[in-house]
Amino acid sequence: MFRDCRTPALTAAVAAMLGSMLGAGSARAAEVHVAVAANFSGPLAQIGQAFTTATGHVLKPSAGSTGKLHAQILAGAPFDVLIAADDQTPRRLVASGHAVAGTTFTYAIGRLVLWSARPGFVDDQGMVLAGGRFEHLALANPKTAPYGAAALQVLEQRGLAATLAPRLVTAESTAQAYQFVATGNAELGFVALSQVAVPGRPAGGSHWLVPAGLHRPIRQDAVLLKAGERNPAAVALLAYLKSAPAQALIRAWGYGA
Repeated sequence: MFRDCRTPALTAAVAAMLGSMLGAGSARAAEVHVAVAANFSGPLAQIGQAFTTATGHVLKPSAGSTGKLHAQILAGAPFDVLIAADDQTPRRLVASGHAVAGTTFTYAIGRLVLWSARPGFVDDQGMVLAGGRFEHLALANPKTAPYGAAALQVLEQRGLAATLAPRLVTAESTAQAYQFVATGNAELGFVALSQVAVPGRPAGGSHWLVPAGLHRPIRQDAVLLKAGERNPAAVALLAYLKSAPAQALIRAWGYGA
């Protein structure tokens, strides 16, 4: 379900510690400050409720683009855990000494969609991109947001990057890109499937699920940050993200395992 980057010996040791933390439950309840990629804020809210019920620990999330969260961590922001939208940022934080070696793992594979708030506006092949029936196309900043980088790769693969460049509206994150489309400031935009396919809520508008072959895989990794190394709630959260209940919720929100 997830790609584990730890050595076998360290894996066993950490797994034992994580199991102990989860078993402790509310007797050792604490808070965990989580830096979370904007596309995963919805799923994390639901996971957080189940996590608190299971352990007694409480999540304090801060959402944003992975690039901006990375910058905040380097600047000393007191986050305990990073739940990123890529697999490179957690590795860079380990290399720079801001995250704990041996704790990085892939919790989900992101899915990109082209979405419009208008029903029937986006076809199931994404041909609307070449049709010219829109003025603005929203996407997250490709320099700081992995979903934005993936969107740009799709346009390049379709041979539309130069043609559509004047129509691009760059957002700070996938959450803001979604807002641009939802409010009508852009007719369509590239967002995460998790923002469109919310469990228990009918998908509004119209969307094209982008084939995975049109962009690099969006491997989303989590990592324990140095500030959370001695926080039992931080360690327990990483363990919970790997559990069957959490992974079932992640799949329900449209992510690949």
